[in-house]
Amino acid sequence: MIRLLFIGDVFARPGRDIVRRALPALVRAHRIDLVIANGENAAGGAGLQRDQAHELFRSGVHVITGGNHIWDKRELLTYIAQEPRIVRPGNYPAGTPGAGSVVVQTAGGVQVGVINLMGRVYLSTLDDPFAAADRLLGVTAAEGAQVTLIDFHAEVTSEKIALCWYLDGRASAIVGTHTHVQTADERVLPGGTACITDVGMTGPHNGVIGMDRAGVIARFRTGLPGRFAPADDDIRLHGVLIDADETTGRASTITRVAMSDADVARLNVEGPPA
Repeated sequence: MIRLLFIGDVFARPGRDIVRRALPALVRAHRIDLVIANGENAAGGAGLQRDQAHELFRSGVHVITGGNHIWDKRELLTYIAQEPRIVRPGNYPAGTPGAGSVVVQTAGGVQVGVINLMGRVYLSTLDDPFAAADRLLGVTAAEGAQVTLIDFHAEVTSEKIALCWYLDGRASAIVGTHTHVQTADERVLPGGTACITDVGMTGPHNGVIGMDRAGVIARFRTGLPGRFAPADDDIRLHGVLIDADETTGRASTITRVAMSDADVARLNVEGPPA
């Protein structure tokens, strides 16, 4: 079996900091083979730059996925072509910088495919994510992937669940991102595909999906524009652990991860619970 850790939307510096503090102990405690993180909010809560990507890689992340904020920092338009470990939604039109998938090898020699897709309901209208999934699963299979995880960055629950059923038995795992709120619907479908509607957000939870709550509340109450700033407290790491068979590609378990700063401190001192 191979064990994957997927970390939900890493939000600004607080999110990057808890990844740095937690990840080495998490990897040791749970014997994790590969770490994937959604990083499209890593730079100040909107976008990704080279420095934040390098910070996540140094912390132990192997692949970074994106979503609707992936182009918020213009630097990434050129950097993504130089860094294959960053994947953007694969249903952008042909000619968009970067790639929608990558195959990486674990220390144990297992080839893992990572695919990024974006939903179309209430988001920018891109190409069909279902057709893109078919195409990119063919690409990763041709590149030798034994286990494949898809980050489906989408707004609505129905679109995410529909893709899970559509790909059941063809992908090892499909994890939802974008809403920043962890859902309690994790399961393994009959064909062996692990899925969850949303893995949640890694960052400050004392605001509104990562942003300082005062500015967001003011926007809702008045309808007037204003600058949002990242929140800064109640830092949590959200994600999922997935076990999959490297021979068949079928997942056997998916487990939610939800750690506070205090949980991270205890893990670093005491190790995992008995």
